[in-house]
Amino acid sequence: MGFNPLGQQTEYVSVYSPQLLFPIARAESRKLLNTVSSLPFSGVDIWTGYELSWLDPKGKPVVAVAEFFIPCDSEFMIESKSFKLYLNSLNQSHYHSAAEVEELLARDLSAVARAMVRVQLYPLSSTQSSQWRAQPAHLLNTVTLDGVLLDDLPVNIDTYHPDPNLLTTADSIVSETLVSHLLKTNCPVTGQPDWASLVVRYTGKKIEHDSLLRYIVSFREHQDFHEHCVERIFSDIAAICKPTHLTVYARYTRRGGLDINPFRSSHAAEQPELLRLIRQ
Repeated sequence: MGFNPLGQQTEYVSVYSPQLLFPIARAESRKLLNTVSSLPFSGVDIWTGYELSWLDPKGKPVVAVAEFFIPCDSEFMIESKSFKLYLNSLNQSHYHSAAEVEELLARDLSAVARAMVRVQLYPLSSTQSSQWRAQPAHLLNTVTLDGVLLDDLPVNIDTYHPDPNLLTTADSIVSETLVSHLLKTNCPVTGQPDWASLVVRYTGKKIEHDSLLRYIVSFREHQDFHEHCVERIFSDIAAICKPTHLTVYARYTRRGGLDINPFRSSHAAEQPELLRLIRQ
């Protein structure tokens, strides 16, 4: 866990190597948001792994889709390239069952994140079975997000770095869900673009829709990790608009066979909807 693979030329290891996982302290980014000592939200980072494979005892490959649930109050998040390298390290390793792999992944990821990480595997060989059909449909069908879509608003935009002062409210109190597919952020090391759909659900003074769209687009040249970007959006909306209830959920497109979907809410009882969008 001592080597950060970000920005490095890296060999792909195909034999189980948990030491490839690289932790990133959440506290470093949260210092800028003044949320280190007391988190104003609860939530989870939902990762989907589309390129998971291992060998059965006879040497035949098994492939699966994996979902990983990393709580936002874990001490560390996991750097995505190291996550991919770790998953690829299972490619030539032998395991008796998907359950054994699931347990192994949960143990290793929990140790690095320093929190209980939940893992769910969906072997592709089970797609025709009644057991698979009973699983949540988000892994079978893409969906659209419920809410008011902001993207067609006729707004003028000239700010492409985060600016919470773009956010404005009206006096009326509302409960609504707002959606945009125009969130773009960038990897803090490589500069590669990361694309996402964003859901903002809140109760409070009505957020002017054009102001929220300008604010979302203002992240277009911003470099930071997915999780940090969502927490910044949550914190800015909470500070400027002061809603009594706020949830922010981003569904990022995959890169390197992984997508990362941070969910943050002021209400601990609220849980993310498990879904897959057309770009995922």
